[in-house]
Amino acid sequence: MTNKLQDNPPHRAERDIVALGIAVAAIILLVGTGGAVLPQIVKALLGNSGPPDAVLVNALLLNVALVIFGWRRHRELTREIEERRRAEACARMLASIDPLTQCLNRRSMFEATEEVRNLAAMRGDAVAYCMIDLDNFKQINDLYGHVTGDAVLVMVCDRIRSLLPREARLARLGGDEFAFVMPFPAAHRERVDDLAIRLFACFAEPLQLPEMTIDLTLSLGFAADHEADGSVGAVVDAATLMHRADMALYQAKKEGRNRFFWFEPSMETELRFRHQLETGIRRGLSRGEFVPYYEQQIDLETEELVGFEMLARWRSPQFGLISPEIFVPVAEEIGLVAELSEGLMEKAFADAREWDERLTLSINISPLQLRDPWFAQRLLRMMVSANFPPQRLEIEITESCLQENTGFLRSMITSLRNQGVKIALDDFGAGLSSLEKLQDLPIDRIKIDRSFVSELRKPKGSRPRGVETIISLGRGLDMPLTAEGVEDKDILEALKRMGKLKAQGYVYGQPEDSEAVRARLKVAGKLSATMVGAAPPGADNLPPQRIVRP
Repeated sequence: MTNKLQDNPPHRAERDIVALGIAVAAIILLVGTGGAVLPQIVKALLGNSGPPDAVLVNALLLNVALVIFGWRRHRELTREIEERRRAEACARMLASIDPLTQCLNRRSMFEATEEVRNLAAMRGDAVAYCMIDLDNFKQINDLYGHVTGDAVLVMVCDRIRSLLPREARLARLGGDEFAFVMPFPAAHRERVDDLAIRLFACFAEPLQLPEMTIDLTLSLGFAADHEADGSVGAVVDAATLMHRADMALYQAKKEGRNRFFWFEPSMETELRFRHQLETGIRRGLSRGEFVPYYEQQIDLETEELVGFEMLARWRSPQFGLISPEIFVPVAEEIGLVAELSEGLMEKAFADAREWDERLTLSINISPLQLRDPWFAQRLLRMMVSANFPPQRLEIEITESCLQENTGFLRSMITSLRNQGVKIALDDFGAGLSSLEKLQDLPIDRIKIDRSFVSELRKPKGSRPRGVETIISLGRGLDMPLTAEGVEDKDILEALKRMGKLKAQGYVYGQPEDSEAVRARLKVAGKLSATMVGAAPPGADNLPPQRIVRP
């Protein structure tokens, strides 16, 4: 304790022995010399005696100067102590308060959470920890600038704070992520649910800024230190509550945003699996575990094989053969989808070089790749390197791409079409494409979404007319069509009666790897003339395993 006081500058200043000694000694000497010399001075002024002793007068003046010096020194020290204390208080506040929103920051939220937990435990209450994420906040910064983004964050904080109970603590953890912790009766979790509903209702009202109106939604994740029935579960601390609430928030964002979830143990298992996927994807890219599979595309009029669509597969030593519905979204989120896709395209170009020159190759392109201004150049460079004719390639883009920067997308598509590459609009009917955008962009083919194609199983009089409508639209726009998801003969026969189409689906067999496709084409006499009799490339030693689907 003594060492701490010695290391504390305000305490040292308060106990400045030199200044204190000077002041005390000066006062004592002033009293002593003043008692001796003042009577002499008075008598001299009255003319009753000669001048006072010069030594005593000088000593008196010196003592007065020392008292003044000691008093000024004390006043300066007091002022310095006050300023230092104000500075330390300000530093403590800056260390615990977010300067923009004036709520707690990440560092101080841990301490605040423990304080709320201790107070709640004394009353037998539970504690709820909530993580808040502003949906698509990055777009606000990109469109309106960071000054507007900061103003939005302040307004968001004010709205949240206005709804929280008095004992709750609100923090901005960083960026557009907030959190609050609050006590609630252990057996009445619905009170927290009511608060969440009020938060959503509050943010249903747009944020009014001086020059604009901004619509904003929230995603919430909750965790509690008690079970849903109010019983006491495993003891958790602030860090555990925050981690669990973060997992619940991830679930809310994955399920579509603008909603809330409570933490459940299964979420932790799912996140652990996701982490394994992320690690496996990074490792699999370097090991060449991602391979192209091919699905046949058939001309319904001639029943001839006209091409293949490349489908990604992951031959994971840990999980087996994994379908793209599982790993592609993860690869997109961690920024590896371009590397993964381009590696598969290089393999597909090499495989397709062995096929008959009349067979086409269709490849799905991620919307993230289409945002890359250099994608078209890299794709053309890969085709040149593989000596693959652009006229045999058809890239498939989804309807969601049409909601992006239309001018930029048109420029990229035009650049590829000028080289001979065809463009197909995939999953048509499942998105929000407008006829205007469909006419505006240079699209070569429409692919009918499998959800419409599957309706053809129903009796003709009772099924919707989605496929017929899309086919009529395609003919009106003079665009060829492909039906995907053709899984049985009933659907196949219904499509044949609808006119000239291409079709693909499991009715023609499961997607196959490059070796199976090569064997199929060799039997059908559809290998390239230059490849007939050539030794097949080395097959992957890892045999296909079970296909993992959602």
